[in-house]
Amino acid sequence: MANLPIRRYESRVCLVVTPEDLAQARADIFQESVVGLDTETRPAFRKGESYLPCLVQVATARAVYLFQFRGLDVFPLLAELLAAPHIVKAGVAVAHDLRQLKLLFPFVEKNVLDLGTVARHGGHGQSGVRNLAGGFLGFRIPKGARTSNWAAPQLTSAQMTYAATDAWVCRELFLRFDSLGLLRAPPAALADDDEVAKA
Repeated sequence: MANLPIRRYESRVCLVVTPEDLAQARADIFQESVVGLDTETRPAFRKGESYLPCLVQVATARAVYLFQFRGLDVFPLLAELLAAPHIVKAGVAVAHDLRQLKLLFPFVEKNVLDLGTVARHGGHGQSGVRNLAGGFLGFRIPKGARTSNWAAPQLTSAQMTYAATDAWVCRELFLRFDSLGLLRAPPAALADDDEVAKA
């Protein structure tokens, strides 16, 4: 892994802050059959301290959309996406993300796929997004911004690139798994826990 090249997402990143951004994001996302999905949460450094997600990243073939939970009401669009049966939402450790998001807004998820579970069922012991990227995509993704303040009113360019990269990698992993035939297992075997059901 240490010898692999580092890759970051280099295409369009859209921080959704206006109604126009939201409409554009919806139009792009809902023409997809698969999107990469990830969340970011403000890190906790004290014992007993915890926070809920404050950012959702959604990757399409053309862009990565960053939805902050401040100002603009993005919850209806995210709930619609998570419930859309015709769009695969591919992520890693998504059962935890979904549990946390349900503490913020209601939704019933459909067609959510945990890539770590797919890898484990395929006999691959390492199931974190960075290990999966190294093993299946042949590159490393940086960790630098992981413990930064995701609740900050203004995200830095480094934070935006980091967040976009994670969602983009999830979509790329889905496409690679599909090409390798790893998605042909029974749907129930591909979901992470009972909470993540593939429709």
